[in-house]
Amino acid sequence: MSKRDYRHTIDRAKEGMRLPERVTILDTTLRDGEQTPGVSLTSGDKVAIARQLDRLGVDIIEAGFPISSKGEMEAVSRIAKEGLDSQVCGLARVLIKDIDACLDCGVPMVHTFVSTSDIQREYTIKKSREEVLGMAVEAVEHIKEHGAKCLFSAMDATRTDLDYLTEVYEAVEEAGADIINIPDTVGVMIPPAMRLLVEEVRKAIRIPIDVHCHNDFGLAVPNSLAAIEVGGNQVQCTINGLGERAGNADLEEVVMSLTSIYGVKTRIRTEYLYETSKLVERLTGIKMPPNYPIVGENAFSHESGIHTHGVLTKSDTFEPGVMTPEMVGHRRRIVSGKHAGTHGIQSILEGMGYEVNRNQLLEITSRVKDLGDKGKKVTDADLQAIADTILGEVAKREKIVNLEEYAVMTGNKILPTASVKLRFKEKELRGADTGVGPVDAALNAVRSVLREIEDIKLTEYRLEAITGGSDALAEVIVKLEDSKGNSATARATREDIVTASVEAMVSGINRIFLMREKG
Repeated sequence: MSKRDYRHTIDRAKEGMRLPERVTILDTTLRDGEQTPGVSLTSGDKVAIARQLDRLGVDIIEAGFPISSKGEMEAVSRIAKEGLDSQVCGLARVLIKDIDACLDCGVPMVHTFVSTSDIQREYTIKKSREEVLGMAVEAVEHIKEHGAKCLFSAMDATRTDLDYLTEVYEAVEEAGADIINIPDTVGVMIPPAMRLLVEEVRKAIRIPIDVHCHNDFGLAVPNSLAAIEVGGNQVQCTINGLGERAGNADLEEVVMSLTSIYGVKTRIRTEYLYETSKLVERLTGIKMPPNYPIVGENAFSHESGIHTHGVLTKSDTFEPGVMTPEMVGHRRRIVSGKHAGTHGIQSILEGMGYEVNRNQLLEITSRVKDLGDKGKKVTDADLQAIADTILGEVAKREKIVNLEEYAVMTGNKILPTASVKLRFKEKELRGADTGVGPVDAALNAVRSVLREIEDIKLTEYRLEAITGGSDALAEVIVKLEDSKGNSATARATREDIVTASVEAMVSGINRIFLMREKG
């Protein structure tokens, strides 16, 4: 009997597609991604991200819009001089001064654009169709005369009259454009319509087709993939889906869909996706939701008893199978909570070094569920405390790191500074550090003091007031990670936020060191 699972259905669907063997990835995190409201990258930040994108294997890096500012021109110039394997591209309107700014930066490719839809043409640039066509051709010719590659975009292409759109694309191809881009500038397309549009454009031109999709209706990735299904050659993406309004097509989702489901190759080294996402998250300040696909903290995390039992037996029972955490540089986590089952709790306990019998496991699981039913996030420290209580080991367990004293100095004209004294086993450690506030300074001081032993990263910090008034109790929950990928969560509750923060961090650090000693 033949087996007809989802792969059979997908293979049948792919029979009617014109999939290329390889898709080129243009990353525009440094240009459109920086246009995310609230994001502003320094020149140094942009160079750091460009280097990471190069390591990731991105084909083309759109480094910025040089004409927009001196700082932008400096950043694009620096990236162009980095000697990256990725091709570096600059953005320009179809204006000679914009194009020359890109050329002055030394980029080998210029991405030039002009509005072609009637609504943008009439209300923003106030040009006729004939004027726009002439400007587009002149811009392409200028780029090619100066020896650079040319990517041409008809901005708002998806709302442009199709006959006029193809006329523009045919003209810029004849003028020497190397690639044309079909932007869904305001994110109004649906996948079937995107397929039709790309097919129509393909009838008119021979050069590669690129797409740039916005996510206003959450369809940026589906629309990008739809374009590839009918012979599109290149996708413009951003790390973490950053960009104007609701953002752009997410690079991680596009690449892993192509790699794992469509069977289409890219140059992306997928094992660097998670670390690239984290770098961009840190430098932009845009934190990813935990349930974000592929790179979110919960992407490969399991709490439900049914799910954890299945995953612990065979991972692809409740994971895609064609995509593993290792493929994207992530890791699988089993977490405790109200939906947890005994298999999941036992797996976590074993990772902590506990050995429990069946009755003890049932009691620990019951208490974990009780804590979850009260609306609490069950941290590793909570689970450890429950296990210690039931096993009677509280008195036996020694702390590896002890907080002996700390002090914080702050004020309206003083840079917040903290000093800390810790005891690591028998060794006394002292140090100080600064921060943007007293909590940040105190936590930086703890990390600084321990850095000679282990670089502990604070990956999550959450503060909740659990009583009312100015003297409210503050509950601090932290998540920490060491250089070997061990992670722990911990909480502390105090009237003083700084004290609660430091105690939570020290508790989490102890959890990590205990795990390492037992592992």
